[in-house]
Amino acid sequence: MADNSFSDGVPSDSLEAAKNASNTEKLADQVMQNPQVLAALQERLDSVSHTPSSYIETLPKAVKRRINALKQLQVKCAHIEAKFYEEVHDLERKYAALYQPLFDKRREFITGDAEPTDAESEWHSENEEEDKLAGDIKNKAVIAEKEEAAAEEPNPKGIPEFWFTIFRNVDMLSELVQEYDEPILKHLQDIKVKFSDPGQPMSFVLEFHFEPNDYFTNSVLTKTYKMKSEPDKADPFSFEGPEIVDCDGCTIDWKKGKNVTVKTIKKKQKHKGRGTVRTITKQVPNDSFFNFFNPLKASGDGESLDEDSELTLASDFEIGHFFRERIVPRAVLYFTGEAIEDDDNFEEGEEGEEEELEGDEEGEDEDDAEMNPKGRSTWQVSFSALHRRGNHQTRREISICLSFSYRAGDQDHNVLGSSFHFPINLNKA
Repeated sequence: MADNSFSDGVPSDSLEAAKNASNTEKLADQVMQNPQVLAALQERLDSVSHTPSSYIETLPKAVKRRINALKQLQVKCAHIEAKFYEEVHDLERKYAALYQPLFDKRREFITGDAEPTDAESEWHSENEEEDKLAGDIKNKAVIAEKEEAAAEEPNPKGIPEFWFTIFRNVDMLSELVQEYDEPILKHLQDIKVKFSDPGQPMSFVLEFHFEPNDYFTNSVLTKTYKMKSEPDKADPFSFEGPEIVDCDGCTIDWKKGKNVTVKTIKKKQKHKGRGTVRTITKQVPNDSFFNFFNPLKASGDGESLDEDSELTLASDFEIGHFFRERIVPRAVLYFTGEAIEDDDNFEEGEEGEEEELEGDEEGEDEDDAEMNPKGRSTWQVSFSALHRRGNHQTRREISICLSFSYRAGDQDHNVLGSSFHFPINLNKA
């Protein structure tokens, strides 16, 4: 009887093993081309990706204890930093008093209550020499015309629509201004910043000073921003300096029929029994810059705001900060547009630098991988296949084992391990 354990000199066990290995490899290729399998694998990779915290978990208890001590020191540093910002606020208050006489004179020039002297109005521009040369040439030809034009040239009081022009120039503010707000803002004469008194909770007040007008009786509208400069007890490491935490507006005493923050609508109502129809009028909120003085309140009773309210409040805080830090101190440059150009150039340069740094970081990562192979982390994926036959069907299961390891010093660490199965049913022809 012929021996069937060999075929052409090759043991049948070896042939079967080779066949199974080939089938497993083909099946693994099929699985990895399946979009659902790939999506599931990516989801698992995302859920078990390596993070710094996974490394911390592998450290000995004695090392973890020392890390906790470092965190205690970090909290103490945060409290010292808070004291630093409190003293900065005191300095801001001190220097605000030094700025104020200059800002008062600025208001006088804007409103026309005072006229600058020749010395005060002298300003040397960058193109002054070119302008002077061009002016001399023109003067020789049109002296008579200039004298006649000077006699006819209007001389308005102060600088008309100074603050309103700033509102139009700054996108953050112009987005808030409606067409019916514009006539009111043309009466705005000054904006001031007042800091909280010593010993009082940290805050600042924006004061909007208006000349008498046909819209409201207030001469000053105020907005108070409350600040906090202390680490949060629940998350002390998030402290990065003072932050605005709430704000209060003021009541605007609108003259009759002049309130632009509401609008009147007409609505028809039908009586259920008699079927008669009546028209009623009601007031509803209206978009306006002057809603700025009736802000949302930050939640203080433990209830969280919805997402839209949080965004509105964050935008309000940003605008208040912008008035304080940019608009009020540098008003003339926002009137002329020079500060806006500077802001745009700064932002573009920052973006370009960030892109360049990102490119450098990618190159550094590649260099690090080549120069320091011990620092590499490794994902390993292994496949196994199980074939089951019955009822004219072949049931195949692919088991994917996923593990993560990294090398620190001279030791290898296996941090994560996971396995999952993908059953695949193929109808047999």
